[in-house]
Amino acid sequence: MSVTELYSKYTRVWIPDPEDVWKSAEIIKDYKEGDKVLHLKLEDESTLEYSIGPKDNPLPFLRNPDILVGENDLTALSYLHEPAVLHNLKVRFLESNHIYTYCGIVLVAINPYEQLQIYGEEVINAYSGQNMGDMDPHIFAVAEEAYKQMGRDEKNQSIIVSGESGAGKTVSAKYAMRFFATVGGSANDTNVEEKVLASSPIMEAIGNAKTTRNDNSSRFGKYIQIGFDKRYHIIGANMRTYLLEKSRVVFQAEDERNYHIFYQLCASSSLPEFKDFTLTSAEDFTYTSLGENIFIEGVNDAEDLVKTREALTMLGVKEIHQMSIFKIIASILHLGNVGIVSERDGESCHINRDDTHLHHFCRLLGIEQEQMEHWLCRRKLVTTSETYVKNMSYAQATNARDALSKHIYAHLFDWIVEHINKALQTSTKQHSFIGVLDIYGFETFEINSFEQFCINYANEKLQQQFNSHVFKLEQEEYMKEQIPWTLIDFYDNQPCIDLIEAKLGILDLLDEECKVPKGTDQNWAQKLYSKHSSSGHFEKPRMSNRSFIVVHFADKVEYQCDGFLEKNRDTVYEEQINILKASQFQLVADLFHDGKDAGPSSTSKTSKINVRAAKPVPKGHNREHRKSVGTQFRNSLHLLMETLNATTPHYVRCIKPNDFKESFVFDSKRAVQQLRACGVLETIRISAAGYPSRWTYPDFFSRYRVLMTKKDMTIGDKKLVCKNLLETLVKDPDKFQFGKTKIFFRAGQVAYLEKLRADKFRYACIKIQKTVRGWLQRIRYRKIRKSAITLQRYGRGYLARRYAEMLRMTRAALICQKQYRMVRVRREYLKTRRAVITIQAFTRGMFIRRLYQEFLLHHKAMIIQKTVRGWLVRKQFLRARYAAIVIQCFYRRVRAKRQLKQLKIEARSAEHFKKLNFGMENKIVQLQKKMDNQSDKYKTQNEQLAVANTALGSEVNKLQKELETLRTRQTAGTSLQEELEKLRAELKEAHTQRKQIEEEFSNEKQGLEQRVEELEKENTLLKKEKEEMNRRIQTSNQGQGGDVSQKEVRLQVELDEERQRYQNLVKEYSRLEQRYENLQEDMSSMKFHPGHRRNPSNQSSLGSDSNYPSISLSEVGDTDDTIQQVEEMGIEKAAMDLSVFMKLQKRVRELEQERKRLQTNLEKVEELTKRKGNEPKSPSEEDINTDLAYNSLKDSNDVSEWTNNKKPVDSEDAVDSPDLKNKAQDWGYLNEDGEFGLAYQGLKQVARLLEAQLQTQSRTHKDELEALHTQIELLKDNLEKKQEVLDHFSTLSPEALVEFSVQQEITRLTNENLDLKELVEKLEKNEKKLKKQLRIYMKKVQELEVSQATKSRPELTRQVTVQRKEKDFEGMLEYYKEDEALLVKSLITDMKPNAVSATVPCLPAYILFMCIRHADYINDDQKVHSLLTTTINAIKKVLKRNNDDFEMTSFWLANASRLLHCLKQYSGDEAFMTQNTTKQNEHCLKNFDLAEYRQVLSDLSIQIYQQLIKVAEGIMQPMIVSAMLESESIPSLAGVKPMGYRNRSSSLDCESGGPVGYTLQALIRQLGQFYTIMADHGLDPEISQQVVRQLFYSINAVTLNNLLLRKDVCSWSTGMQLRYNISQLEEWLRGKNLHQSGAAATMEPVIQAAQLLQVKKKTSQDAEAICSLCTALSLQQIVKILNLYTPLNEFEERVTVSFIRDIQNRLQDRIENNQLLVDTKYTFPVLFPYTPSALSLETVHIPASLSLNFLTRV
Repeated sequence: MSVTELYSKYTRVWIPDPEDVWKSAEIIKDYKEGDKVLHLKLEDESTLEYSIGPKDNPLPFLRNPDILVGENDLTALSYLHEPAVLHNLKVRFLESNHIYTYCGIVLVAINPYEQLQIYGEEVINAYSGQNMGDMDPHIFAVAEEAYKQMGRDEKNQSIIVSGESGAGKTVSAKYAMRFFATVGGSANDTNVEEKVLASSPIMEAIGNAKTTRNDNSSRFGKYIQIGFDKRYHIIGANMRTYLLEKSRVVFQAEDERNYHIFYQLCASSSLPEFKDFTLTSAEDFTYTSLGENIFIEGVNDAEDLVKTREALTMLGVKEIHQMSIFKIIASILHLGNVGIVSERDGESCHINRDDTHLHHFCRLLGIEQEQMEHWLCRRKLVTTSETYVKNMSYAQATNARDALSKHIYAHLFDWIVEHINKALQTSTKQHSFIGVLDIYGFETFEINSFEQFCINYANEKLQQQFNSHVFKLEQEEYMKEQIPWTLIDFYDNQPCIDLIEAKLGILDLLDEECKVPKGTDQNWAQKLYSKHSSSGHFEKPRMSNRSFIVVHFADKVEYQCDGFLEKNRDTVYEEQINILKASQFQLVADLFHDGKDAGPSSTSKTSKINVRAAKPVPKGHNREHRKSVGTQFRNSLHLLMETLNATTPHYVRCIKPNDFKESFVFDSKRAVQQLRACGVLETIRISAAGYPSRWTYPDFFSRYRVLMTKKDMTIGDKKLVCKNLLETLVKDPDKFQFGKTKIFFRAGQVAYLEKLRADKFRYACIKIQKTVRGWLQRIRYRKIRKSAITLQRYGRGYLARRYAEMLRMTRAALICQKQYRMVRVRREYLKTRRAVITIQAFTRGMFIRRLYQEFLLHHKAMIIQKTVRGWLVRKQFLRARYAAIVIQCFYRRVRAKRQLKQLKIEARSAEHFKKLNFGMENKIVQLQKKMDNQSDKYKTQNEQLAVANTALGSEVNKLQKELETLRTRQTAGTSLQEELEKLRAELKEAHTQRKQIEEEFSNEKQGLEQRVEELEKENTLLKKEKEEMNRRIQTSNQGQGGDVSQKEVRLQVELDEERQRYQNLVKEYSRLEQRYENLQEDMSSMKFHPGHRRNPSNQSSLGSDSNYPSISLSEVGDTDDTIQQVEEMGIEKAAMDLSVFMKLQKRVRELEQERKRLQTNLEKVEELTKRKGNEPKSPSEEDINTDLAYNSLKDSNDVSEWTNNKKPVDSEDAVDSPDLKNKAQDWGYLNEDGEFGLAYQGLKQVARLLEAQLQTQSRTHKDELEALHTQIELLKDNLEKKQEVLDHFSTLSPEALVEFSVQQEITRLTNENLDLKELVEKLEKNEKKLKKQLRIYMKKVQELEVSQATKSRPELTRQVTVQRKEKDFEGMLEYYKEDEALLVKSLITDMKPNAVSATVPCLPAYILFMCIRHADYINDDQKVHSLLTTTINAIKKVLKRNNDDFEMTSFWLANASRLLHCLKQYSGDEAFMTQNTTKQNEHCLKNFDLAEYRQVLSDLSIQIYQQLIKVAEGIMQPMIVSAMLESESIPSLAGVKPMGYRNRSSSLDCESGGPVGYTLQALIRQLGQFYTIMADHGLDPEISQQVVRQLFYSINAVTLNNLLLRKDVCSWSTGMQLRYNISQLEEWLRGKNLHQSGAAATMEPVIQAAQLLQVKKKTSQDAEAICSLCTALSLQQIVKILNLYTPLNEFEERVTVSFIRDIQNRLQDRIENNQLLVDTKYTFPVLFPYTPSALSLETVHIPASLSLNFLTRV
């Protein structure tokens, strides 16, 4: 397609305009090649004939489609030229209020002259980690790009900020440094980033001033290098300055000011510390009043000085040095006011002696006033032979004074910069750096002098570097895509640079003229004319011989030669400097020290002490004094360029929109000048010369697939499809190139493709319109036809209905006649029929009644006969029966008397007693035989002791059962009958009482019913009154209800805020704790010495949280000592002492166990005595032997118990006592045979045994009596219960009785079943216990055999048996103190969540609490304190080690919260015990109140929760934007627009394939995984809901922030996509039953933003709807989205500015937060609701896999 074909009708173009630079027009007639005139129509509807010539007026620039207007990147425009760039910037700046725009690798920043809310920390967080092309243009995006490339490419970076004065360079550089300080904060507490930021107010105070163009203009250039370590944390900085404007110290133009520091000191002169400076208002000093305006609107100089002093303090400048700095600055002001008086001859001058300003100047600097007064008016001339002192004229003296002022200020400026660099230096090795260059832009004024020449020279060098870098990037892009590289011609300004800095260039000639003794500016100009008149970049003005013109890259600049030599020399007389060197103040002397004055290239130094020679010798000047300013600037500029060339540069070009500092006013002329000067248009030109438009194959396929055929769409290879399409559409192969991943287009080709696409859509629209119109006409025809048919149908129906009505009336008349005749005949028939029936009824009734009377008489006669006959027979029978009974009674009485006599005779005989006791004698004999056998066996075989013991036990049980049966037989007969008779009597009395009670009850019931009726009546009346009162109260409180609800809401908000503040403090505490640990690690690494270091084991991070005294069981001694202690202290004091109370409690338990044991022994002895009841009282040898054997067995049992208690006893000591041994030895000594002593000893032992048996028998009898009494009481209770049951039976019906009996039987069986189970368990325990005892008995028997082998006679002693009772598991775990570290290691340090996944959730928390319970049970506060402290510290260490593991964090959050709930549930507080079972209440803590530890655990849970949120957000952060905004959940909905350079720039890591794209399903799966992990770990559902709510808030914040910062996603299709994605998330919430968690409410801002993208945005009704819809969005956010709204095709319309203004006017009264972005770091205050566990502690099972064998169940 030829170029001329593009200039067709309706095409829009740009034509030059003298006012607006360029203006738009529309072609109204097709252009043909060769036409001289182009017919145009302007925007005001006027026509214009635009003349076209091949050289003078080429064809005008084509205008881009509206869809491309307002693009983020200028290189995305189809037509790249000056008017397109200017228009795009203007539209973005004025309509959308966007001040940043990309132009390839350059960020164009337009000064808005208004403070915008786009630089907050939330904006920094939004841009951090993002690719440069993904977000809207911003200075933070450039800074993030530099920071990212530094880490990825391991190369130093530079950000070059340039522009005119007032364009915003300093602010841009400041914000870039703020970004680095926030993102790359220092790893330790050195606060380097704060020091870097603190240098800004200092440099602004001493280096910035007000100019006609800018209120805060930097009058020097600076390059700040921010150093980073290997982890890319800031470790230091360094600053280099360039070309301070010293002339401003002594001269300011109208409406300008001196440096800010002078006015800050004058504004603060009233401060006490500044009284010595004798300063007044700035208007009183010459150096600060030349501009005639000492104030800046909106600036408070006094407050700025406070900030300056704070910054100096932060950078380590001491207060004394600060005061010295301020003294020097004040002295400069006084020096400017020194009055120099001219003499009459005009060749000399003098200063008045009483000049106060000179006095103050000398006093403040600590120098001699007379010398300074002398040398201010004189100068010294040194020749080879002698030295002269010459007077200076007034002008010369004034210049010398001003030169001295400039020199002092310049040295002070350098000193401050040097000390700032020292404060920012670090000892850590610098790994890389990012440099920020804030340097002056290209300047041209009406009068341009030496300063402008140096500035423009620096810009020439920077422009050369910029051009070469852009050219290099273009070359790399083409080579990477393997496109044939053709040389692009670009402007090279090396000839202009050579003109300035080459040999015999402008600077060389200037230095040469300065060396000439009488060199002048005019002579220098003449040399320039003669030397460079042939150069193409040098021109001589026509009307002047004292100026020259340099053709720079941006424009021609005319420089005035006046003052060049003086400024280049920068002459200061040495005599004045020597006076300052001799100052009393060290700082002043150091400023002008030779070491300071000497340059880096100096090799010789002058002496510090001035010694006057006998013969005057000319002094050699210092090299720095001879080195010109131009040479110094050239050297520093070369050094800067070397630094920049060694780094990767990033460019920020600041544009000044107008010269009046008005906000959002765009002057096209001024903007074009700056765009040309800053190189933006050169970038456009280089891009346009090659292939500026670049599309990836998928994007090109998606955008232009409408131009493809069906055949092309079937091909799977998109690259091949794109190639075929382009070869078909674009015939010229030079207009495009195919790269590896992209298609490259020449300028204008994308516009051509867009035109074809629009034509295709236009044709499709016409076809759609045609089809729709035909369809509408067909519908209209069908409606008309349907109406005609309907009218015909209704007319015919009307006629048919009339005919039918006539037929219906005729038929109705016939029916009426027929029915009337029938009724009349039927009435006559019925009347006759009723009469006949009546006659028949009366007749039949008469006959039936007669028959009934006859039957009745016969029946009555039969009844009388039957009754009389029966009475006669019964009377006869009763008489006969009575006679028979009398006879029987007499006969039976006679027989009974005879039998009674015989029974009395038999009862007196002894044979009866023998029969009764026959069974007992046999059993006693048998028992006696068994005892004899046992005694014989014991004497012969000691090995059968265990067998004999078991046999005796079984026989004793049998006898006991038989005795019990005999007792019951003997006593049951008499006692039970008496009891039954008593009970019957009592039952009768109870029945009578019951009747009386029933009667009284019925009477009372009637009275109560009457009373109830009365009360009900009163109640109804009261209810009516209450309703009336409620109505009144409701009416009166309708107005107050709103206030109460508002108060409740306000209180809830305050509560949330207070909770948020507290949790923020906890978060800050954890952060500080982490920082403290990091510092400790750093210190340990710095102070590391070889060898092993051990921390003190007794240190702990937490103190004791118990308020009670420490009580340990190790302090509890013997119970006898405790009883004695109680007697000494008294009962009341002992009750107050908790330790004594615990000891007594333990003693009581021991006594109860001993009592039970003795009771069992007494029962056994009782059985033996009952068996011996009928025998003689003297005990036989067999009895004694059996008792001794039994007691010895008890002794052996006692010994086994002692062995179980780990108290070893010697076998000999267990059998013999020492006293008995001694006595036995004595008796053996008296009687050689030893028989007498042994016999006496045996009798003594027998006597003791008998006494013991008597005492036990008496005790057993008492116990037996008590047991019988208790049994009687129990029997009484049972009888009463049974009587109640009988009474209940009597009242029940038979069916209910059966049911009740069945239920009773079931309950009885279940109770018996439970009793049997308990009995089985006890028997099993006893069996185990007996087996253990048998083993012990066998061992003891073996030991006895050994002892018997050594002794001739065994000696038996009685020992006490101690039996231990088996206890049930009480839900406690015991461990030894030395196993605590192993417990923590197993449960916390080495614990993996998978290890306990199949067990009870939160098992570690339960185990830890069971250990705490045991420590509380044994009253060991040190153990409790140590365990809790170690647990908390171990959890913190585990979380620190796994700070990015969600599963581990969730696991310990669940366990920490469960441990917290357990401490509450078992604390004993009634508030936490309401839901406990009785068993759980028994497990409550007894001794310690752990409320403070609960608070510590609560804080720990908050910290873990915050870490969990941080980990989850870190995992989700890369997924949110891609899933919510970029992935196509609804396929083919999103459109594709042309992209600029930034979307294909080096910010994307091409080698790794770019960023990974996540889908919405991946995000939902991740949320589901989080929720499943939390549920598996047993985390409380309330906490899980809060986690989900926080994550949804994060999704909302990140999505909304990206939506507000990305123009490419603000479209209708994105709104549709976003709404669908949100609905999927809401569906997930409903599926997980989390819709009540409040998570959906956090998504409301994004929902409203999506709806805002979808609604209409044209009329005022639409504006009203938007205002009512977007209640969760702020005004700033609504306006931002409307400004960013981008149509994806030309059929959509942009939002008009008037519509946005309407929205702003409607919402201006809304009270809201002015923050644009949502705070992504905001965390909702977490609440841990109390959720007690239904799990009982005794049911907790510890798996063997945990290796906790050292824990003992208690």
